Amino acid sequence: MDLYLYNTLTKKKEKFEPQEGKQVRMYSCGPTVYKDATIGNMRTNIFQDVLRRVLKYNGYTLKHVMNITDVGHLVSDGDEGEDKMIKSAKEMKKTPLQIAEHYTKLFFDDLEKLNIETPEIVCKATDHIPEMIEYVKKLIENGYAYETSTAIYFDVSKLERYGVLSGIDLQSQKAGARVEVDNEKRNPYDFALWIKAPENHLMKWDSPWGLSYPGWHIECSAMGKKYLGETFDIHTGGIDLIPTHHENEIAQSIGACGKNPARFWMHGEFLLINGGRMGKSLGNAYLIKDIEQRGYEPLAYRLFNYSCSYRVKINFTWEVIEANAKALIKLREGYQKHLNGNEDVSDDIVSEFEEKFHKAINDDLNMPIAMSVVWDVIKYKNKSKKLAELLKKFDTVLALKIDKKEEVDIPKEIIELAEQRSLARQNKDWNESDKIRDDILSKGYEIVDTKDGYEIKKI
Repeated sequence: MDLYLYNTLTKKKEKFEPQEGKQVRMYSCGPTVYKDATIGNMRTNIFQDVLRRVLKYNGYTLKHVMNITDVGHLVSDGDEGEDKMIKSAKEMKKTPLQIAEHYTKLFFDDLEKLNIETPEIVCKATDHIPEMIEYVKKLIENGYAYETSTAIYFDVSKLERYGVLSGIDLQSQKAGARVEVDNEKRNPYDFALWIKAPENHLMKWDSPWGLSYPGWHIECSAMGKKYLGETFDIHTGGIDLIPTHHENEIAQSIGACGKNPARFWMHGEFLLINGGRMGKSLGNAYLIKDIEQRGYEPLAYRLFNYSCSYRVKINFTWEVIEANAKALIKLREGYQKHLNGNEDVSDDIVSEFEEKFHKAINDDLNMPIAMSVVWDVIKYKNKSKKLAELLKKFDTVLALKIDKKEEVDIPKEIIELAEQRSLARQNKDWNESDKIRDDILSKGYEIVDTKDGYEIKKI
């Protein structure tokens, strides 16, 4: 079955095929490890993980690279201000290395909680300074970069076109261009490849231009080329990276190699909080640990992300997380019912369900439609181990741990009421049985009669 993915570069869905055989080479922009990753950041990582899993569902192998930015990301896109790592280090009275190690660990802890796979190659910026220096030297040699007293800049005027992803027109932008912080820049949109370090700068390396440190954009170009070659299949990231970081990556690659580095560019949309933006100053920059502290399993947040396309804004509220937490329990209960069932289901029915699911995920990762198929399987009247096996196969994409058995700590009071109800039923006292059942329900639990007795569930 053909796989179609939306390409930000062409603004349309296109049939996807790797450049070489069955291996997909993919690059994802990872975190700048100077603070906690928010649930908004994690939305991008969930999208990227679903993409990985869909590719594997289609029989492809992966060579997936993700960077860890631990130097070079300035607080402003205009090549001004402090490095984010250094700013955080000063605020927390730690070294940049300590800051990087701390937040890198927290980031990967969150990935694990969300059942997100680790890419095949994870690479830190500070481990690739020599590769970045060589890349800058190549840009200078090819006439795409120039030196000032403060930095090495990329000259965007040398490009046939700048802005292939965002559609920005530099000619029409000139009148309102951002302020030129460095008056030695030839063009307002020229960006720093390499920055000459002040004497007291905490992170700096020897280079042909003296003690200095890299700009943010150069690291991805250098590491992408090292591990994936001059061109590769897919480049992913959040939509916020399009107008600066990803445009500049493309510019650098054209300057060094004459090519756009990726055939497909894919971007995840923003997460909204109660219909508005997320921000630390607003007190709603929620983390995965905030979801846990409210008593929800992080995978409920993953399931929530399947309610719309990765290319559409999604609105987070605590009410929808509550709903998805309950839905996750029902999914797992539905799986268990099929696993324990012995009713017959024809191979044609199984194949029909599988084809619908496959068609949905191959339509640019259409998870809402895919989930509708999953629910149809869950609710199917005949309970069959065949359908349990199919749900397990679907879960290689969903990553919801659908076979996890829910462990509910039932209060002693509820257990005693359930035993009283059981005794009432044995005595055929149906009025008392119904009264106890309603009492149990009012306390947030449901009692379900089974052939072996009863089950208690939290509602």
